[in-house]
Amino acid sequence: MDINPIDSVEQEDEPETSANREKRKSSLNSAVAIAVALIATFMGICNVKDDNLVQAMQQAQANKIDDWALYQSRNIREEIAKSNVTQLKLQSVSQSSAVRADYEKQIAAYQVLADQEDQKKQEQKLVAEKDQTTYDQLNYHDDQFDLADASLSLSVSLFAITSLSQKKWLFYLALLPTIFGLVMGLSGLLNWQLHPDALTKLLSENFLEKPAEKKIVLSTRTSPNLKVL
Repeated sequence: MDINPIDSVEQEDEPETSANREKRKSSLNSAVAIAVALIATFMGICNVKDDNLVQAMQQAQANKIDDWALYQSRNIREEIAKSNVTQLKLQSVSQSSAVRADYEKQIAAYQVLADQEDQKKQEQKLVAEKDQTTYDQLNYHDDQFDLADASLSLSVSLFAITSLSQKKWLFYLALLPTIFGLVMGLSGLLNWQLHPDALTKLLSENFLEKPAEKKIVLSTRTSPNLKVL
């Protein structure tokens, strides 16, 4: 029986090829597992920070509402005091000199009250505007964490497909949203002034159509009727 040396070489190559494939598959799966574990850890840290930001935003929003309500109440008090000043001035014209002195005292008292409320109103306005500035600053970093969460979620999905398909190019493709997500997450954690305004505006725009305007048309009949279109 003749032995073909070529067959012997092919039989020796087959186990090596299979072993190499298993080795590459194992290394790719290991890289995917490590990447997903690191991403999950980083996302957990970012979520803790983002939750604290959201709570601070809610507090700033509540403070802003309360401060603007107090501003309006002081504005009402000022207007009432000014109205009383005007009313007393008009009434004092027809009064005698003895009675007019009492009117002048009341007018002066209401004028002082109006001036005080105006000053407090302006101070309250500054406080309310500061609350709005605080909310905007917190929302700036909240957008960074939102982009980081979306990007890292996409990268985890791509890594899962990579593990199933064993396509190495998918692993490198998944690194793109991973890098972007890491940068945005670090920006939120370290207070970096990095904010893709165009992307954030695109994702936060309200695309709801405005309701159609209703037109009122007068009917030409004998008894005019209104029609709403």
